Amino acid sequence: MEGANLSVHPNDKICLVGRNGSGKSTLMKIAAGHIESDKGERFVQPGTTIHYLPQEPDIAGFETVEDYIIAGLGPQDDLHTALAMAEELGLSPESKTAELSGGETRRAALVRALAPQHDIVFLDEPTNHLDLPIIEWLENKLHQIRSALVLISHDRRFLENLSQETVWMDRGQSRRLNKGFAHFEDCRDEFLEQEETDRHKLSRKIVREEHWIIHGVSGRRKRNMRRVKELAGLRQTKASERKVAGGVNITMAEGETSGKLVAKLFGISKSYDDRKIVDNLSTIISRGARVGIVGPNGSGKTTLIKMITGELEPDNGKVKLGVNLDTLLIDQKREMLDPDWTLKDAMTDGTGDTVVIGDESKYVYSYMKDFLFLPEQARTPIHALSGGERGRLMLARGLRTPSNFLVLDEPTNDLDLETLDLLQEFLADYPGTVLLVSHDRDFLDRVCTSVIASQGDGIWTEYAGGYSDMLAQRGTPSTPNVPKSKPKQKQKTKSDEPKEQTDKLTFKQQHALKTLPKEIERLEFEINKLQTALAKPGLYDTEPKKFNAWAGELAKREELLSQKETEWLELEILAEEYGE
Repeated sequence: MEGANLSVHPNDKICLVGRNGSGKSTLMKIAAGHIESDKGERFVQPGTTIHYLPQEPDIAGFETVEDYIIAGLGPQDDLHTALAMAEELGLSPESKTAELSGGETRRAALVRALAPQHDIVFLDEPTNHLDLPIIEWLENKLHQIRSALVLISHDRRFLENLSQETVWMDRGQSRRLNKGFAHFEDCRDEFLEQEETDRHKLSRKIVREEHWIIHGVSGRRKRNMRRVKELAGLRQTKASERKVAGGVNITMAEGETSGKLVAKLFGISKSYDDRKIVDNLSTIISRGARVGIVGPNGSGKTTLIKMITGELEPDNGKVKLGVNLDTLLIDQKREMLDPDWTLKDAMTDGTGDTVVIGDESKYVYSYMKDFLFLPEQARTPIHALSGGERGRLMLARGLRTPSNFLVLDEPTNDLDLETLDLLQEFLADYPGTVLLVSHDRDFLDRVCTSVIASQGDGIWTEYAGGYSDMLAQRGTPSTPNVPKSKPKQKQKTKSDEPKEQTDKLTFKQQHALKTLPKEIERLEFEINKLQTALAKPGLYDTEPKKFNAWAGELAKREELLSQKETEWLELEILAEEYGE
């Protein structure tokens, strides 16, 4: 990260987005005052109160939840309000902090962050370890507070519902968009497309200048040297470009085609200690289905998965599995990873330099690159990887095994937005059947063909479509959206009109591509001639009308030259795309 900026004003609702490792958390820690930057300045208005919630809250040193919450309150804050908030989240103030689960620890940290009246609240992945009801509770609470908010999250729906401005961390720099996350991805894609076009134009211009240097007229040495220097400048610009890192290239080993029936549940039930986990559930899962399982933590999602896959027998009812099933479970809790393994050993199971993907072998460094790992990370121990990197590693390890029935337990945890996009596309193309447990509403909407949702007391109901479809069918209102800045109305232009699709240049375009270089050369000659004439000493004093006339002609030709060069470069790009 170099030269990044972040400014926060009262009532701001800002989201920080970018790939894992882009510097989001580092910038947030610097802004919150938890670490110092190597360069630059941090200024905070005197009297401003700030709270920072890290990805992994540390509650060590506090005996109870109440002790932890009290330590975060100021003189003007109300303890009763804070404890009431804790109870809203299902936390007992007397609970021992040493006995809290990851989700309970996160909820206690949220109370400590949101109960006091802070001017600015920094939240780094606040939805981690939270189930859907708590995530929606958190959204409502963040709508209500008066604090300025700075958010980091990989939960698209969460960011869409809360943010009004976006700061994009990209290749070490920050770019601010005065719109919420709902508009970010379109703006990012437009920026990257324009950047790629500019890069291509620069490359073609360098080629043209090099051709001129080699084959152009050798006279007028002074002018030649100017163009040589300009060419050197173009090459330096090209060399200093920072290109976007490549995308995840998810590859997998394909299994045999399963039978049309994957699983059929006949009135299955399961209880533990008189507590109903599943009560009389019947459903059919067919080949090609993408089934999401949603519910609060502790509702029995894992138990249901185990019964559907045949790992666990129901107390009552029956599960019939289809034929030719190759089931693959990818557990994103990462419990199966030895923290002392190196990345290379985890990829290859310690067998050398190749990764076996089904019946094929691939060089481990190439396979690492497919999942955005650098060669120098090969000997990095697993415990030193970020959460997102461990998530990509689990995908890489799991997809080596042939399967036709893929079971994903919280696959979206800690994955950046680009990797989520690729995982979504992968699941769309996966030839088998998918069973998915997730708290990511947007991901469920994009992937699932149906959702099995917990209604409480062991009752599970299946709904067609994704998470939003489930809410609509249940008549449950979705979380209200914070008002967003309205996008400017785009005026319709000729470029917006539907265009006839073609895969080759028209005759007119081919003719222009051949003749434009000569027109450009002629204009350059005329421009040089006019510049030489205008440089004649005393011309303006002796013949002002002639001077003004020639200056006007020079401006026209320079503008026309720019147009012709742009037209030529665009045609070159098209010709290259069409292979001409």
